[in-house]
Amino acid sequence: MQHCDGNHFEGRWATWYSWLTGGPLRYTYRRLARDAAALAGPGAAVLDVGTGPGVLPDELARLRPDLTVAGVDPAHAMVAAARRRLARHGGRVRVTEGTAAALPFPDGSFDLVVSSLSLHHWPDPAAAAAELVRVLRPGGRLCLYDFPTAPFDAVTPAGAAAGRTDLPWRMPFAGRLTRAVIEPSVVEHDR
Repeated sequence: MQHCDGNHFEGRWATWYSWLTGGPLRYTYRRLARDAAALAGPGAAVLDVGTGPGVLPDELARLRPDLTVAGVDPAHAMVAAARRRLARHGGRVRVTEGTAAALPFPDGSFDLVVSSLSLHHWPDPAAAAAELVRVLRPGGRLCLYDFPTAPFDAVTPAGAAAGRTDLPWRMPFAGRLTRAVIEPSVVEHDR
């Protein structure tokens, strides 16, 4: 898998990726959103890291009007596409430019942090995982969806270094994807 910064998804790639996630992968994103919505408590604050054109926040906001949803992406073109897509949700869904390794949010801002098909692009997965854990509220959950070859192992030490004693467990999800979750009291590993 190729690691990249936000420039990878500018220009023609932004157009192509917007089409891909809103078209052929739309069903997959709907499954991801249903799964993430089930993990979010009532009125939860949810962050989507690597939001791309905003398909996952759009689905989450549609499924769960009680949620406050934020998205972050390093690519300016992706953030612009997400803002266009998410404008209909008003101030309940916001998107900002930023990287997984330097999230522009205070500590403990979110009840649920999700990332779909983004982990395999992060240049420093351990630093990014530590950031995702940092913005979680106490008792919050982190849910990563990606290809089985993505660096999921970077999540466990990042959680431990941040004082989280709960370890991620993994399971196959949506065909060829893997789902890893950090949540309170979860200590089993499953590949």
